[in-house]
Amino acid sequence: MRDEFTQLAEKVNNWGRWGADDERGTLNFISPEVVKAAAGSVRSGRTFSLAIPLSADGPQIGMIPGRINPLKTMLAINDPMTGNIDEFCTSDDSVVMGLQSGTHWDSLAHATYSNRIYNGAPISSLSTRGAAKCGIDKVGALVSRGVLLDIPRSKGLDKLEPGYALTAADLDAAAEFGKVTVRSGDIVLARTGQMQLLHAGDKMGYTVPSPGFSMQTAQWLHDHEVAAVANDTIVFEVFPGEYDDLPLPVHLLHLVEMGLTQGQNWDLETLAADCAADGQYDFLLTATPEPFVAGLGAPVAPVAVK
Repeated sequence: MRDEFTQLAEKVNNWGRWGADDERGTLNFISPEVVKAAAGSVRSGRTFSLAIPLSADGPQIGMIPGRINPLKTMLAINDPMTGNIDEFCTSDDSVVMGLQSGTHWDSLAHATYSNRIYNGAPISSLSTRGAAKCGIDKVGALVSRGVLLDIPRSKGLDKLEPGYALTAADLDAAAEFGKVTVRSGDIVLARTGQMQLLHAGDKMGYTVPSPGFSMQTAQWLHDHEVAAVANDTIVFEVFPGEYDDLPLPVHLLHLVEMGLTQGQNWDLETLAADCAADGQYDFLLTATPEPFVAGLGAPVAPVAVK
């Protein structure tokens, strides 16, 4: 590992911070008091869905082997339970999909290196059954104050350049632009504008090259005691990465070292336009992942309430 990564990993490491058996990481910052205070962000009652549609026309293009878009099939179509069409009839369906194929949260066990899992969970806890430790089911109910950091608008842009690496200064500037202070237990949503490419049907352009978080932003998120972080890209971190010999280092810093849950493919466009219109960049955010036991990630349908 590069010295820059190793030194940063030591600075932001949260192992043992919430006890030897902890599997939730920075979500522990979300106390009942934090949730109660988050309710104060609701002023108009307007709601915004932040999920992309789940369909076979999703963003997956095969770059991540096996992570397929949802494939929905019908199990029954107007099927009479008793054989009598005038009595109860049912239509039913099923789906096969990658748990991280759409709008989702990563579990803390999703990324590993050097046989390291968050908080020292044994690598043997990963098996064909999934993640016995730090699985997505350990997240539980996820509600807190959400804060939108609209990076391109803070720069007077519609969207960031492909491959742009977000810096701590960018996050500070976006917070100042939105006149919002990031507090302990907040969920930070960082808009890059990349979702516009997916809306336009340009799946390859949406995927790579992509703006995203750089390694140095890990210290900023650590210092602000952010509970979880999500953005509007498929990779989350800048891609291609900052170093050719260090793939996806932000995943390793967040999930393994910090225990910081991260989300991808969040649609922040409508919310961002509304925030720009009324100047309110904080809101109550409900974002509980589907509780797949031992899951390495899970779909989520986040809702921002302003």
